Amino acid sequence: MGKMDEPIIVVKRAALFGADQKLTFQGTLQAVEKVQIIEQNLASSWQVMRRGDAEENPAYKQPITYAIIQRGNHFFSYKRLGGGAESRLHGKLSIGVGGHMNAVDEASDFQQILENNLKREISEELLIEQSGEKLSTRTVGYINDDKTEVGRVHIGILVLIQLPQQATVTVKEKDKLEGQWLTLSELKSESVFTHLESWSAYAAETLHEAELNR
Repeated sequence: MGKMDEPIIVVKRAALFGADQKLTFQGTLQAVEKVQIIEQNLASSWQVMRRGDAEENPAYKQPITYAIIQRGNHFFSYKRLGGGAESRLHGKLSIGVGGHMNAVDEASDFQQILENNLKREISEELLIEQSGEKLSTRTVGYINDDKTEVGRVHIGILVLIQLPQQATVTVKEKDKLEGQWLTLSELKSESVFTHLESWSAYAAETLHEAELNR
């Protein structure tokens, strides 16, 4: 089965943002009340669709797990190399790890589906070693970018994973990804920020705002 024949989770845009589209946003969404409404809409309205059909239909959004990995004052970042599947993102820098979501038969609710998909994506792309401790994850909000071809058909579920200082992260698919650790200041520097994927740029801005509000 080719990647475009994969059955993935999607949600109608009208069901996600409301028939009047009042919940639509550009960038990141962290307002608790709106986040909760979108979470409920997604959990109650998701369905399964062939990926190739979803990629060409902006009436649907594909929820994407998008996890930021933090260790102390550093954030894991990576460059997408030519071996990756998504050619539209080759050469870009990213601080988000994740991907499309699949239905999980044994999952009891959407939150469990999300967690199972996130664990699968991380295990496929990265090797995280932290002395057997359970990953500490926290949903920060959502990312939406209707200004780009990729963004118009996706909605990002922004998750923060905080690792202990002694933890190590290694890229598995070295032909697809090249990883490094960067501080928030380095992420915000012009030489790095201008090369970030749109979602990662939004996420970096969110992290910067959180730092300023401490």
